[in-house]
This record gives sequence, C-alpha cells and structure tokens, in this order.
Amino acid sequence: MTITQEDDLDGLKAIGRIVANTLQAMGRAVEPGITTAELDAIGRTLLEREGAIPAPEATYDFPGATCISVNEEIAHGIPGDRVIAAGDLVNIDVSASKDGYFADTGATFRSGAVAPSLDRLCRDGRRAMQIGINQVRSDRPLAGIGTAIGRFAEGRGYTLIRNLASHGVGRSLHEYPEEIATWPTRDRRRIGKGLVLTVEPFLSRGGLWADEGDDGWTLFSAPAAPTVQYEHTVVATDRGALIVTLPG
Repeated sequence: MTITQEDDLDGLKAIGRIVANTLQAMGRAVEPGITTAELDAIGRTLLEREGAIPAPEATYDFPGATCISVNEEIAHGIPGDRVIAAGDLVNIDVSASKDGYFADTGATFRSGAVAPSLDRLCRDGRRAMQIGINQVRSDRPLAGIGTAIGRFAEGRGYTLIRNLASHGVGRSLHEYPEEIATWPTRDRRRIGKGLVLTVEPFLSRGGLWADEGDDGWTLFSAPAAPTVQYEHTVVATDRGALIVTLPG
C-alpha cells in the first residue's frame, strides 16, 4: 500500500495502535505457567473488543488469532497447550485488520529471568529492527534496510534467518513490494513515498534458515539456534519512517 491521503493514514494508524496495544498486553501476561492458548485468548479478546479481525486466521486460515513461538519455534507457532516455563523466549506476532486496513507487529518476550546471552540477543534484536527502520525514507534503496542490519549482525557475531523477510502491508497482510530482505542483497528497487512496509529481522545466534515443522505452520531455525524477532509497520516519508504500530 502507498499512502496518498490523510484518511488512509488515519485508518492505518488506528489498526496499528490496536495491534500494538494487543502485543503489549500479551507480553505483560507472559509468565511461567501460562499456556500459549491462554495468551492467544487474551489477544483475541482485545482485538475483537476493538472491532479488529485477526489477520492470520482470516487470511490464511491459521489456527489461532496470533502466532506464538517458544524457544526452538521461531515463527508461526500455533497457540495450544504448551506451558511457558521460566527462562523461555516467547515470540508473539500480532496482525489484524479493521475497516480494510492491516497492520503487523511482533516482539520476543522473556519469561522471567533468562540466560545473559539470551538477554543480550533480545536487546540486540530490537536494536537490529531499529537500525533497519532508520534506513526507511522516500527514494532510498530498499536494499539499504538489509545492508544496515547485516552489517550490525556481522559485527556482533550474529546470523540472520534468510528466508523470513519483511513485506509490504496495508490493504492486505502481505502485498507489494512482497519480500523485503533484512539481510544484504542486490535488490535495486527504491522506496516510494508513502510506502507501507514491515521491518522485521530475525536475529540468531547461528540460524540461517527457517524450516517448516510437521504441523505445516511452525517454523524452526536451521541450524538450531536461539532466534528473536521484532517488528513494526512503518510508512516511508521524506523525513524518515513513521512507525504506526506504537501503543497508545
């Protein structure tokens, strides 16, 4: 989607705020003993209360309102009876629509205290996302996002999952410009003014690819390694990125 009028921006901001508030509420509920199904129920209730439609369920018939991935699961985890334990990393991805506008956000949360290396990975994962967001500006190269994130990851001794990309969003969950690499590429496309996209690097301590599990949805790091993801939906402007998935 490309924003060309104020009404479109208002609609995008509205759903962006809803998914951001939902993500933060679910994150606050992460604690040892809660199941991923119970977390998902919190998300569903909050989205429906705001008149929002869970996007994975509506778009892809995903078996849950949100995607919740624990430890070895790095994306698209199905909510269920898994009990979150102390020291777990819990990735929550919330995407939804309202009045025809879609927004997508995500973050990795810690369940209680985690190992120092995992704590550092979480902090650096959020930083990697922000570094990518800083590259979003009208008429800049789209590949600048992945170049900057890749430089940061390499300098810190991390790897990036290279088959889980950022994407266009706005009028549907996934749309033009389709895949946007968060690792270095030779993509020659440029960022148009008003373009709506996600920035969501998957930062890992050794993982290179995401492999699908037996359930047909859940993705795992290959090689197996701790992996985190942080995601915002942003709009490209002449002054930089406007983040629409902020709580408020």
